[in-house]
Amino acid sequence: MNDEEALATALGVNLLAAAGALTAAIHDGVVARGFTDLRPAHGFAFARMAAGGATVTELAAHLGVTRQGAGQLVDELVAKGYAERRPHPDDARARLVVLTDRGHACTRAAEAAAAEAVRPWTSSLGRARLRALAEDLARVAPGGPVRPAW
Repeated sequence: MNDEEALATALGVNLLAAAGALTAAIHDGVVARGFTDLRPAHGFAFARMAAGGATVTELAAHLGVTRQGAGQLVDELVAKGYAERRPHPDDARARLVVLTDRGHACTRAAEAAAAEAVRPWTSSLGRARLRALAEDLARVAPGGPVRPAW
């Protein structure tokens, strides 16, 4: 293995480890804040719905699952009171899935848990290096999609 391959391998492994640890920490923080009936995959769907809702087809593409799989996930979220289906404002044939007040509260809990999880990174790297890391990652992976590891 040459230096470039070794660097790519180490970077990939470390990014995946950091993402896994961050996902677990956010989920643990959400559970600790009282949202005990969710899985990490739900949070990935919340992230897509938070900006005004999404259709089941859009959620399926975002999550990398079939339309049927996304529909089942939406059914779960609706049954648990985190989301609701509404008529789509631009397409009479489509339904928009939006977060309820409970869904938005859970999203805020996840944001607080994420900040809590990343706080030790500031201690390890310093604020300037952490900001540079965030900017660098945004350049190489702008906007996702962020998908769960099924």
